[in-house]
Amino acid sequence: MAGVKIALVVTVLAGCAAAEPPERAAPPGTGHPTASAPPQASTAPSPESTTPASPGPTATTARVVLTRSGGFAGRGDTVTVEPDGRWAVVDRAGSRRTGRLSGTDLDRLRQLAANPALATEAGRPSTPTACQDAFSYRLTVGAVETGYVDCPADGSAPTTTREVVELLVGATD
Repeated sequence: MAGVKIALVVTVLAGCAAAEPPERAAPPGTGHPTASAPPQASTAPSPESTTPASPGPTATTARVVLTRSGGFAGRGDTVTVEPDGRWAVVDRAGSRRTGRLSGTDLDRLRQLAANPALATEAGRPSTPTACQDAFSYRLTVGAVETGYVDCPADGSAPTTTREVVELLVGATD
């Protein structure tokens, strides 16, 4: 249990330390930096050097991936959210939609991703579902994987995981 919490903290902190400036960041899904001119030196102080870093909701999170499958029609969607809020949804047929989370949604996602309860929920044992044709949600935040089947007969869904799922489904539909 403690190892999962430590892994979550390390993942979040590693994302902060490894973040590249936007002009050098890789486009979603490519894994390769874009070619651009090197940043120009500036005589003005950067906002990072004059503003202390604040923990919590403004901290960079790891990539978040949500897979929703099942349902009567056999849905299969994957939502990927990059640490800067860019998202892409790919459905079962391979159609792709993209966008960007609002500042409020991104702040909320960061809060939920940093919540230690998420790692605790990832450690709970999985059980077979009592429902057929229910949606199954698989959520990955960095190295933490959790999920649930949306089946009232199975009991309540893990709270923080459910909140992330509802946020992402609402923001990307």
